[in-house]
Amino acid sequence: MGADQILQYLLSGITTGSVYAIVGIGFNIIYSSTGIINFAQGEFLMLGGMISVSLSHSMPLAAAIAAAVIMTGLIGVLLQRLFISWLKNPAVLRMIIITIGLSILVREASLHIWDEKVHALPFWTGSETSSLAVLGARISPQVLWVLGVSALMVGALTLFFRHTLTGKAMRACASNATAARLCGIRTSSLVTLSFFIAAAMGGLAGCVVSPLTQTQYDMGTSLAVKGFTCAVLGGLGNVTGAVAAGLLVGVLEAASISVLPLAYKDVVALAIMLCILFFRPEGLFGGRAAAPAGVR
Repeated sequence: MGADQILQYLLSGITTGSVYAIVGIGFNIIYSSTGIINFAQGEFLMLGGMISVSLSHSMPLAAAIAAAVIMTGLIGVLLQRLFISWLKNPAVLRMIIITIGLSILVREASLHIWDEKVHALPFWTGSETSSLAVLGARISPQVLWVLGVSALMVGALTLFFRHTLTGKAMRACASNATAARLCGIRTSSLVTLSFFIAAAMGGLAGCVVSPLTQTQYDMGTSLAVKGFTCAVLGGLGNVTGAVAAGLLVGVLEAASISVLPLAYKDVVALAIMLCILFFRPEGLFGGRAAAPAGVR
């Protein structure tokens, strides 16, 4: 295998890994604020892509993407308000079943609203046939958008949690919700905000990858599995760890194509998740226990 081919696999892995990282960060945002593992997170990415494709037929692309991100965030808030906010200290297993049920509900609703066909946004710049040369490898200009938007979201999220009062309040809720309430922090509002942020981030990721991967009503399930793998691998509640884990999973998936049939690509993420759950459940970058810990 030549150096240019290795670089091609590496760039491909980093691109897909960035998407997995965003889904993993969505898991962490909600888990850090509520202790809930939201298995409907992958559906937000699907919704962002589907809504933006529909809106792009009647408005400029940038406006369609912005509207899709906001609408996806509001859908996340709606799901939280209708199915989660009224629960008082639910068991972990109950919450897992509820979020899996929400994932199925959103997927089936999407099938009826749209259809089973594959949809895609137009390329943000260039076209499907245009490509850029990088040290002998060829990449689509849309790949740069994926990497740039992913980096921007991670940077903005880090600044939000570390340098804004709302972000610090969310971290306080993650550390000790009772103490936060005693300090006058409205924890219920912050939980709703966490669902909006996680859903909106997923929606934006769905918009930026739609030209490359295309969008289908049932794509959220596999993304949820891989995003959860990244969240566990990086340590639940650790956003930086989720980013590193996402890139690692993406690169390993891309490398596996060179030695295994393409049909086995999804097995890589599952194998990594099982190994982590068996041998290091706190994750590679987590502490001794995977507990809500905010952004580290």
